[in-house]
Amino acid sequence: MTTEARPESVDGQQPGTVGGRQSGTVDGQQSSTVDGRQSGTVDGQQSSTVGERQSSTVGERRSEDGHETVAEAAETPPGVDPLRRAGGWVRERMGAATAAFLVVATLFGAVWATVTPAFWGHDEITQFGRSYQVAHGGFLPQRIADDRGVAYGGDIPLSIDGLMSYAFTDYNRRPPEPEPMAADRVSYRLLESAPVTTDATKPVWFTNTAAYSPIPYVPAAVGIRLAEALDLDVGGMMLLTRLAGLAAYLIIVGFALWTLRGFRWQWLAFAVAVLPIALFQAGTVTADTVTNALALLVSCLLVKGLFLGARLSRAEVAVALAATVLLPLCKPTYVLLAMLTVLIPARQYGFSSWRRWIPWACAVIGAGAFAVWMKIAAPTGDGMGLMRPPEQWHSVRPGDQLHGILTHPVDFLNTFVESIWLRDQRWFTQFFGELGFAYIDVPAVSILACLLAFAVGLGIAERLTSDRLRTWVVALTVLASIAMIYVTLYMSFTPVGYYLIDGVQGRYFVPLAIVAFAVLLRWMPVRLSDIRGITPAKGPAIVIVVATVIALAAAVAKYNYLVWG
Repeated sequence: MTTEARPESVDGQQPGTVGGRQSGTVDGQQSSTVDGRQSGTVDGQQSSTVGERQSSTVGERRSEDGHETVAEAAETPPGVDPLRRAGGWVRERMGAATAAFLVVATLFGAVWATVTPAFWGHDEITQFGRSYQVAHGGFLPQRIADDRGVAYGGDIPLSIDGLMSYAFTDYNRRPPEPEPMAADRVSYRLLESAPVTTDATKPVWFTNTAAYSPIPYVPAAVGIRLAEALDLDVGGMMLLTRLAGLAAYLIIVGFALWTLRGFRWQWLAFAVAVLPIALFQAGTVTADTVTNALALLVSCLLVKGLFLGARLSRAEVAVALAATVLLPLCKPTYVLLAMLTVLIPARQYGFSSWRRWIPWACAVIGAGAFAVWMKIAAPTGDGMGLMRPPEQWHSVRPGDQLHGILTHPVDFLNTFVESIWLRDQRWFTQFFGELGFAYIDVPAVSILACLLAFAVGLGIAERLTSDRLRTWVVALTVLASIAMIYVTLYMSFTPVGYYLIDGVQGRYFVPLAIVAFAVLLRWMPVRLSDIRGITPAKGPAIVIVVATVIALAAAVAKYNYLVWG
């Protein structure tokens, strides 16, 4: 055998054989074949085929960034380099990106939960109102009396309503620069120290969130019930409700990243999961916390099973099927994303015979549940006009808008195009972060740092293997989901005859980012490599983590300065 036939390792050593088979190299390190198949070549280097990693022999398993196997770590003398042993265990069992996510998201999610004034999150007044309703068994939209027109909402303790009213007045105050946006810390502390008056309540309007099913509010509802059990004051209930949502985000997205622990793709998913806007929402009360988490989970499983061609474990199969049913009940705009799980080949699920239809059955159940809830929530659309200025209260008419789309599609298309020319730069900035109802954009350094993390993550990601037809289906689904965002807001929030599609925000595109990147990478062969032609892992991973931390720290610093001074 010539030397050219044998790939070189990082340290210049020749790779041996693993499990009786010749190993390939991944990032320049020795790796075994996967699922008993001979490895192919990637980026001009021999690599293992993508599939489920077998764990029966720990000596055949490598960490995702290729430092040492579990067996090698076990052979290291106990007194020698314990940090390296611990790091190897984390990379192998948890995944480096998962560990980094849990640290970064916990830290900055908790910071957002504490530095953001009460009810200054996106629609946080109405989001909390719906959460409180769900916590006390109000699963269906409830009509309330309102002299202005059709309205939905529920009863809220008077002490909480007092804090809501103060926050609403405060964030609409808009003082001139450089005066802090929040009027007074002391007033918030006094209102937050009041006991929760569960016996004294008043009806509160939240038509916009009454349209959502109870599913995305479960973590917040649990936080509210726990706060009541602990007899916390208003501020304590608010904080615990926020932290409950953050915990759900950590668990769901942490699992999503864990599924990619054997692939460099985990770092691109990590960069999306810790966007400033994603962690800001995870640290405030909103249905988007669970929605974003489930969308990222579905996306990671789709990348693993379809684009990387890896077999899913039993736990991953169960979670994928559950997410297929639950995501459509969170937000209507992502129902098509949930349906993409049917594109994962049955062999990657481990299904054969009649079981290959199980994903399709779950997709049907999810779509059916979505249709039923949309039927239940349809009447709330008649009250969405009350979110607009008084002169437009009765101008939001979903039926008329739908009729206009069907009878004059060219006019709707013109409105769509004009909306892009007028607002595309705003949506781009909002994708990285427009922070709640303070309407503070993340600083330019945060956007640049996130773009750097994306570029590096895209550059080191593995080459993808999905067939052309399935890739086109995913691409068209992403485009259709984007179209649904515009159509939904055109019908439910935009006045009839308005000059643009109003209410579109860049954060609505975050749940589609990972799948969109997967389609791009399937068709883009360019990857990063070092001078030896090897795709590195450790260095780029450090760059991504540092860049995201800088982005988050800068966003927090700017927000704290502008809000509190």
